[in-house]
Amino acid sequence: MMTKRVKEILSHYPGENAGVLTNLARMMMSGRLAGTGKLVILPVDQGFEHGPGRSFAVNPPAYDPAYHFQLALDAGCNAYAAPLGFLEAGAAEFAGAIPLILKLNNHDVLHDEKDPVSSQTGTVKDALRLGCAAIGYTIYPGSSGSRAMYEQLRDLAQEAKSHGLAVVVWSYPRGSDISKEGETAIDVVAYAAQIAAQLGAHVIKVKAPSAHIELAEAKKAYEKSKVPIETLPQRISHVVQSSFNGKRIVIFSGGATVGDEQLLAEIKGIHEGGGFGSIVGRNSFQRPHDKAVELLGKIMSIYAS
Repeated sequence: MMTKRVKEILSHYPGENAGVLTNLARMMMSGRLAGTGKLVILPVDQGFEHGPGRSFAVNPPAYDPAYHFQLALDAGCNAYAAPLGFLEAGAAEFAGAIPLILKLNNHDVLHDEKDPVSSQTGTVKDALRLGCAAIGYTIYPGSSGSRAMYEQLRDLAQEAKSHGLAVVVWSYPRGSDISKEGETAIDVVAYAAQIAAQLGAHVIKVKAPSAHIELAEAKKAYEKSKVPIETLPQRISHVVQSSFNGKRIVIFSGGATVGDEQLLAEIKGIHEGGGFGSIVGRNSFQRPHDKAVELLGKIMSIYAS
């Protein structure tokens, strides 16, 4: 039975059709965190984005697409997200077992780009054919190619919603005018979350922000308004606030593989700041299966508390 909290979150999307709301509910009512309004999603697009060796050599069973479906199920994740090939390889075998998110665009690192632009690698029809609950799409605010990505996302989101699919947006600031430190600056991450919300995202994925402020005009505004950004929970709260005052689901990237203690400390800060959950890829599938399930269980326990 749908919980009061899930119904409350769905009420923040009054303009959406029943199909979209049903698929959002599917994700929120699945896995160990079902009904809490929190999400822990397993994303495995790194084979395309970073290369198979960098992604899977440390844990060779992860070369197999079926491994990730099973890991997401064993851990009790709310959903599993991947590009077309990985989902096609297991969607039939695992049909109905876990909500799926088809990543519709991807970017490789074989060509060094200061201003990245992803290629569309899947379609809304693919997502429907595979029984997905949602499409996923990455934008790079700050890239010189951002306008094309925004326009493509607009069209794909409109098509997906017309078929009752939810829209999950990875919003990663990157470009020749943004410093490396600026990619996770609080003002830039909050801006990226706002852009994703304005483009129609139901679920927004961003990186956990630092206290750095990248943009000079933003720095003036933050200082004048005394926006609290000293602690991670304060920064998470500000990013959530920047996403329609908490009326959009904002989840945070797990990032590169780190030790358990460091990752769990960050998860606690996200939870304390009102984040809706995490999307944890490398920090899960680059560990042996049992250790990954154990770590994801600890993450879910934090969000359930």
